[in-house]
Amino acid sequence: MSTAILTGQPVPGSSIEADLRSLGFDLRTAADAAEAETLLAEVPGDERVALVDARFVGHVHALRLGLTDPRFPLAGIPGAVTAQPAGRQALTRAMARENSAGGGTTLVDSLADRILTALDADGTGVHRPELGSLVAAVPADPQARNEARQSVADVDDEAVRLKSAVKARDGFFTTYCISPYSRYIARWCARRGLTPNQVTTASLITALIAAACAATGTRGGFVAAGVLLIASFVLDCTDGQLARYSLQYSTLGAWLDATFDRAKEYAYYAGLALGAARGGDDVWALALGAMVLQTCRHVVDFSFNEANHDATANTSPTAALSDKLDSVGWTVWVRRMIVLPIGERWAMIAVLTAVTTPRITFYALLIGCAFAAAYTTAGRVLRSLTRKARRTDRAAGALADLADSGPLARGFAEALKKPARGLPGFTAPVIALLGGLAVVLTAALTDFGGPWPVVAALGYALTSGLAVARPLKGALDWLVPPIFRAAEYGTVLVLAAKADLNGALPAAFGLVAAVAYHHYDTVYRIRGDAGAPPAWLVRSIGGHEGRTLLVTVLAALLTASQFKVALTALAVAVALVVLVESIRFWVGAHQGGAPAVHDEGETA
Repeated sequence: MSTAILTGQPVPGSSIEADLRSLGFDLRTAADAAEAETLLAEVPGDERVALVDARFVGHVHALRLGLTDPRFPLAGIPGAVTAQPAGRQALTRAMARENSAGGGTTLVDSLADRILTALDADGTGVHRPELGSLVAAVPADPQARNEARQSVADVDDEAVRLKSAVKARDGFFTTYCISPYSRYIARWCARRGLTPNQVTTASLITALIAAACAATGTRGGFVAAGVLLIASFVLDCTDGQLARYSLQYSTLGAWLDATFDRAKEYAYYAGLALGAARGGDDVWALALGAMVLQTCRHVVDFSFNEANHDATANTSPTAALSDKLDSVGWTVWVRRMIVLPIGERWAMIAVLTAVTTPRITFYALLIGCAFAAAYTTAGRVLRSLTRKARRTDRAAGALADLADSGPLARGFAEALKKPARGLPGFTAPVIALLGGLAVVLTAALTDFGGPWPVVAALGYALTSGLAVARPLKGALDWLVPPIFRAAEYGTVLVLAAKADLNGALPAAFGLVAAVAYHHYDTVYRIRGDAGAPPAWLVRSIGGHEGRTLLVTVLAALLTASQFKVALTALAVAVALVVLVESIRFWVGAHQGGAPAVHDEGETA
């Protein structure tokens, strides 16, 4: 329930009361500030409350943006201010001061605007949405009121709302091939009471059906899979547009949207591999390679963004050049397309699935993603080397969480703290890279079942500890987490391939998928300011270095068939632990009233 307190004298013919009721507000009226303070105190503390000037003239969507967005404790537009439970105390204090001061010492005669001024004076953060062409005003006289009403009539409220439902920065395929009609699907869903989470779930189900069609291995199945994958992507765009259209943001929704994107794509890879196997072509190594490459590419994005989230003196000639290129229209779209964002990537996969073979689809995917990863990583390395910035403790903490160090690496890090202090600032990623290359190459260049990968994995644990022995504040330290991901996933891939046994690579695919889910879950918690997963979870699944060592030990001690069974059991165990904890956390955060978030995530 939400309550709106209308202040001041009502204006004949005003639609403000009907507008507020249409937004779900229960109305109270106050003749003066003292009565408004009394009514404010009567509203239960766990409800949203708004103060609105009775003379307000504006678009309904301006009121919606200013008064109903769940992401902000305090928000306001001209003539209206609102507070959720988290912001009630600040609003109550500002109201009390206004009344004690008599409310007549300021030039602003709207109570809501006076409260906004008082909140600003307190240094309290008040969200003010960007209204653009929307009107929100408190006219001082009849002439101004008529002018404001004419301005409202001149702007199509619904057209602005539909336009703002589309993500501000999107890929070429999404912008020109999906959003022109998906926004209307979002409106259709909103008018029928559907929620973004329901649309997100429908997108997941559609993608899983697409994967099942691909798994049939028939041409008809591949064509149906391609069509359904595009349909799933349309729904994937629709859920975000529905959230923006109706302002239905939630912590759980942001997590579901991001998590399901990965689940859909990687399930589709598995479906393609199963379909190819039905036709006698084993492409599981390509499917696993595509998942490894895509996940590592995402971790590069996440780590770089977290490292520079709140960096000071954040200047770079490379960034300046990038901004200059963005000022030239056609270069914006070219640069967005060559990084193969989710829209272009899924369109390519869908078309190639329908008209070619799974092997060709994976080859194209691997080549495209490898180029995109090289392009984006090189650009970020150049930015980091030319940027004069100081990393914060928060950034270093986020990178340490993304590193996913287990007991072994943490123990080595503690033991090597003193020696690490004397190392140059750029050594963390170099040390991590050398240790990762050693274990992957050793596994690739020696026979399956030999002891040398175990030795290399022990060395990897040692170098991993040395890499994180001091805070990750160096210019290139954001490379450490993706290097760890590549080393762990690459080791699993290589050992499964070396086992040369039917079923080993699918088992490895399942293990990497389970571990990748844990790593994505870590990212989404950090993005939502919820902190990293609990330490017990990281310890229980061993950390990246512990799992790498365990897989090499299993390969050394077991036969190929036993190794396949062990990988399958490990995949199931890791998946159960991380999924149960993740679901418990996110559902608990949602039910516990955690702040609503809206994470645009990867460019769609």
